Amino acid sequence: MTVIEMAKRNSTGGPDECPCREGMFPRIPQGRRALLLGGGSTVAAGLANAVTAAPTSAPPGAVWYETPPDPTKVQGRPVGSDGGYGTRSQFESAVRRVYSPANLYTSGSLTPLADMIGNTTPSGLHYERHHNGVPTIDPTRHTLVVHGEVRTPKRFTMTDIRRLPSVTRRHFLECSGNTYPEWLAPTGKTVQSTHGLLSTSEWTGVQFSVLAREVGLKFEGGWVLAEGADSAVMTRSIPVEKLMRDAILAYGQNGEAIRPEQGYPLRLLLPGFEGNTNIKWLRRLEVSDKPFMTREETSKYSDLMPDGKAWQFVFEMDAKSVITFPSGEMRLPGAGYYEITGLAWSGRGRVSKVEVSTDGGANWTAASFDNSPEPICTVRFRLPWMWNGQKAVLLSRCADETGYVQPSREQLLAARGANAYYHYNGIQSWYVAPDGRITNVAA
Repeated sequence: MTVIEMAKRNSTGGPDECPCREGMFPRIPQGRRALLLGGGSTVAAGLANAVTAAPTSAPPGAVWYETPPDPTKVQGRPVGSDGGYGTRSQFESAVRRVYSPANLYTSGSLTPLADMIGNTTPSGLHYERHHNGVPTIDPTRHTLVVHGEVRTPKRFTMTDIRRLPSVTRRHFLECSGNTYPEWLAPTGKTVQSTHGLLSTSEWTGVQFSVLAREVGLKFEGGWVLAEGADSAVMTRSIPVEKLMRDAILAYGQNGEAIRPEQGYPLRLLLPGFEGNTNIKWLRRLEVSDKPFMTREETSKYSDLMPDGKAWQFVFEMDAKSVITFPSGEMRLPGAGYYEITGLAWSGRGRVSKVEVSTDGGANWTAASFDNSPEPICTVRFRLPWMWNGQKAVLLSRCADETGYVQPSREQLLAARGANAYYHYNGIQSWYVAPDGRITNVAA
């Protein structure tokens, strides 16, 4: 008897000998039979994995399938049932970004670092930060103008840009406000809330140096104003030296076009520079002999130092690390063996070393890396740990290839005072209570 024949017999109230009653195939609830019997090719797939209403915990629009008692006895859903774009398992729906609801147009979302596997952030979980929402831009109408101190001002279409030689690089992006609440006191409850404005992607695009040759960049030009096409008209002044060294005009992310919330169809990528300078929805580059002193680099993205002076045009993100497991709001089930793991990164180059302490900084042990550190990219570190069930304080600190060592919170406050807001990179402390509960504390 074929699958279709069995389904038909079952749908018409067939006799007791229907194999479904013997556990060979799950019985289809009455309410779904008409849907599944609409076509022969759909029946087997529907019989195997009947589509049901997604539970309230699932993301909006999630496709939910019944879980068979034994998946080896049921035909799987057919190729193409995902609509032509692959989806993650329904059982992974808890791994999501956390949004900041205070103002959904000038805020963003946080990457769930504790749930990340490996060293690359899925595009759909990359953190967001916007100043007036996410614009909808037709790439066939979008252009990039390069003008100012150049010999031949030009307007590039997306077709023009995609025809130019491209490169692919993996780099992290970090908002300069990442971890900012920790300046005054341990605040975030989870690693997502303390460090979630950090993500790593593989970026594809055209190097700025290629465009510089196309327009004939003049030596007099020392700065470039980068401008976005969002309604905030986001602008920042960027040193030409940085642009010529490694800047990318990115249109690809993790093997596909960059997402709208990441700047579709074109964004400026400045490896190691604070996220705000990596202008999304890039539409204009104006070359000048001096910085433009925009709102975002005068009243914003500058810090007040202890002597009353403002710390301005501080672009590079200092070396930083964080333990993602175990971390805040988790609970260890009991004493025994665990593997401490986390991420380390530096805006100045490769991470050269990560050390971990399980006793609040009294002793440090070198951690191992999952892979060879790449320039201006996160690296995952690991350290085996035998927990004795007593109180513990977990710390990590990293150093980069320039010799810079991640400071403690006390060292950072001594150097920059308590009035700063951006570029916090102090050592993160997680307290492990005897009952296994993990909380954010000062070391």
